[in-house]
Amino acid sequence: MAIVRVALDARSYDIVIEQGALDRAAGHLGSYARGGRMVVVADANVAKAQLPRLENSLRSTGVTVQPIILPAGEQTKSWRHLEQLLDQLLDLEVERGDHVVALGGGVIGDLVGFAASILKRGCHFIQVPTTLLAQVDSSVGGKTAINASAGKNLIGSFYQPSLVLIDPSTLDSLPHRETRAGYAEVVKYGLIDDPEFFAWCEAEGHRLLTGDRDAREFAIERSVRAKATIVADDERETSGRRALLNLGHTFGHALEADTGFSDLLLHGEGVAAGMALAFRYSARLGLCAPEDADRVTAHLKSVGLPHDLASAHVKADGAALVAHMLHDKKMAAGTLPFLLARGIGKTFLSKDVVLDDVAAFLDEDRAAHA
Repeated sequence: MAIVRVALDARSYDIVIEQGALDRAAGHLGSYARGGRMVVVADANVAKAQLPRLENSLRSTGVTVQPIILPAGEQTKSWRHLEQLLDQLLDLEVERGDHVVALGGGVIGDLVGFAASILKRGCHFIQVPTTLLAQVDSSVGGKTAINASAGKNLIGSFYQPSLVLIDPSTLDSLPHRETRAGYAEVVKYGLIDDPEFFAWCEAEGHRLLTGDRDAREFAIERSVRAKATIVADDERETSGRRALLNLGHTFGHALEADTGFSDLLLHGEGVAAGMALAFRYSARLGLCAPEDADRVTAHLKSVGLPHDLASAHVKADGAALVAHMLHDKKMAAGTLPFLLARGIGKTFLSKDVVLDDVAAFLDEDRAAHA
């Protein structure tokens, strides 16, 4: 078992990484149960695959699980399902001192976290992420949100969990595509500021993707330690340090918007293509060596992740994709900051990118990879 501390003064909490943690959930979660019950929110797929493990463990110590089951998919991060979830939590008489458990991937974690932040002006919640993307990224750091018709994650809050409990064995039941999409967020940490970790990904990433337990645990711990450090330095993204975690996301969210935030392009797949585009755009600007951009593209392609517009199933031209970017929540005074790179492990925030040039680059890049 590994424990990583997210140091945020009164809002500090632990990330516990333990193989088989769901089967020993009582030992981790039992002290958070009040009145002999615990409310657990999951989507239909996770409820079938993982909820019984958690229920059986808690039941052994006299804790009853009250489940709330929501539909699976990105569409659940919506006003409609937020209202549905809040009504169900109120029907169950959840109080401000209670802890609601988010059992699932990034969609459930984001939705439950946001609901907890506004229910009775704030109750507690616990993240129990069951996908690789959620385990290495979205469950840590307190960003909660739902999507709007204008774009992704535009309605939300910063609200930290009380605990993050990661059981890598939950990845065994995931479709390979989901694990591969989550792997994009693992690669991201190497590209931000850890070139040795990116080299590890190039050499060993295939082991993680084929189910090697040691590789999974190493990558999860390395990733959450990196994110915990960044979040502790810049919890609310005010200094610019935390913005580095958005590498690939400005491009990626535009690609997701073009594909309708659907299963045609999963979030991690959009991030993968977005990181490749960010490095190729950096190379076009003369910021990083073309060889570095080629390494990023080659690695993502080698593991079957999208690496250009075509492989991301995106048909829109550059102008249309830039139009999606104009709804990005990071827009400030008409300027959109971009995460660019001076090389692998040398990501930085640029505030002087010309969007017309981005549109031209996207059209050129499509033609170059046709």
